[in-house]
Amino acid sequence: MIARILRLSIERRGVMMLFALFVAFFGMYSYKQLPIDAVPDITNVQVQINTATPGYSPLETEQRITFIVETSLAGLPNLSYTRSISRYGLSQVTVVFKEGTDLYFARNLVNERLTAIAAQLPTGLTPEMGPIATGLGEIYMYSLSAEPQARQDNGQPYDAMALREIHDWVVKPQLSLVEGVTEVYAIGGFEKQYHVNPNPVAMINFGISTGDLLSALERNNANQGAGFVEQNGQQVLIRSEAQLKGIDDIGQVVVKIIDGVPVKIQDIAQINLGKELRSGAGTLNGQETVIGTTMMLVGENSRTVAKAVDSKLETIKTSLPEGVILEAVYDRTSLVDKTIDTVQKNLVEGALLVIVVLFVLLGNVRAALITAAVIPLAMLATISGMVKTDVSANLMSLGALDFGLIVDGAVIIVENCIRRLSESQKQNGATLPLKERLNVVYEATNEVIRPSLFGVLIITIVYIPLFTLTGVEGKMFHPMAATVIMALLAAMVFCFTVVPAAIAIFMRGKISEKE
Repeated sequence: MIARILRLSIERRGVMMLFALFVAFFGMYSYKQLPIDAVPDITNVQVQINTATPGYSPLETEQRITFIVETSLAGLPNLSYTRSISRYGLSQVTVVFKEGTDLYFARNLVNERLTAIAAQLPTGLTPEMGPIATGLGEIYMYSLSAEPQARQDNGQPYDAMALREIHDWVVKPQLSLVEGVTEVYAIGGFEKQYHVNPNPVAMINFGISTGDLLSALERNNANQGAGFVEQNGQQVLIRSEAQLKGIDDIGQVVVKIIDGVPVKIQDIAQINLGKELRSGAGTLNGQETVIGTTMMLVGENSRTVAKAVDSKLETIKTSLPEGVILEAVYDRTSLVDKTIDTVQKNLVEGALLVIVVLFVLLGNVRAALITAAVIPLAMLATISGMVKTDVSANLMSLGALDFGLIVDGAVIIVENCIRRLSESQKQNGATLPLKERLNVVYEATNEVIRPSLFGVLIITIVYIPLFTLTGVEGKMFHPMAATVIMALLAAMVFCFTVVPAAIAIFMRGKISEKE
């Protein structure tokens, strides 16, 4: 079989050169689609379920929420294990599935259980799934601060509450639209709240309970539609506007009518602009600020998404109030670029070293170039394979490539062809005719093709046991093993197709061999 392929490659040497060009162009096209990251993503297949539990202690959260959620998830298909965290005001359950489980299938399984789980939890608590992201999903962080002289429309300086409001209503909605971003969340600042502080004495005097106060606020904080009236061919919409817009509107809400006199909230309570309770803050250079983080969707190219977020951030800056500063704090692109630069430097230096050694040892420029051409061809073929198998370009996958191993088989074939062509020319005393030269190339290649292929095959087999690794080790080393094997197999294919064809085309004229 190998002999037939060799014969066909030499006879159809032009086709083989076109095949090499196709591999090169397809590899360059695949390079644009190649996902690039600093390190492999070792996160397992997991789904997080978060439940906000305001007012619950860690013990109550564990007993009344976390335990129920964990036990209700038992028996899910492909479930590996669950783990949980119970804190003041938060229950978080992480559901880990077996490797190979489709993440979206896993989320559908969990979503089916959430309805039943919510019915078992205390009233008002709703479990929610976390974003579709992994442990390496935090790709971009930014800060939102204000200059000391910057002022709001009311003349007050920008405080933590104002900055958080700008983030939640201006920055976050725009960043959420960036392709590849699954969630944007913030740390620091205060969420704006309106606090109604009842006066117990006044409520007792008017005979108003806390329930009456809450009911009045709920009833009077909604717009109500009443259809429309047709007039002169036009529709006039009828509706009552009762959406509360501020402190004054809240104060005018009627709670009770006594002897025809309305009792308003402002008569029985004090209304203030307040803040949420929080357990932490965001700071930059010792100053309190709002820190925003963008989470990347699973499977996206972190470098591409981070660049898109950075570009969007520049656009958002033009829509911010004067004096408000939006700046990047962490950009995954910087880490990825530095990592790729390191890998690229090592690969280029390794390739150049191998090429120089080939020139010195083979003693023939054309032969050295043919052998060296296997390196970029194998790399481009490997990149195409990485794209098809969803292997990202990172420190592990590309850093393990050894160009000396890649050209090993080609060196043996080229060197033997030079030796045989040189000997044949010495015997004939002149350059060989085309037919005889092609026959010599075939015989020389066929003479060493099996040991050279076996050598490459043995090296390839050495990496196969790495695929038996599981868990974190498997996710870390599988990309490396896959990349090396694809590169060696690509080089092996080129050894008995492109290399003999190139020798048959370019090794013409006088050929001399020297030790």
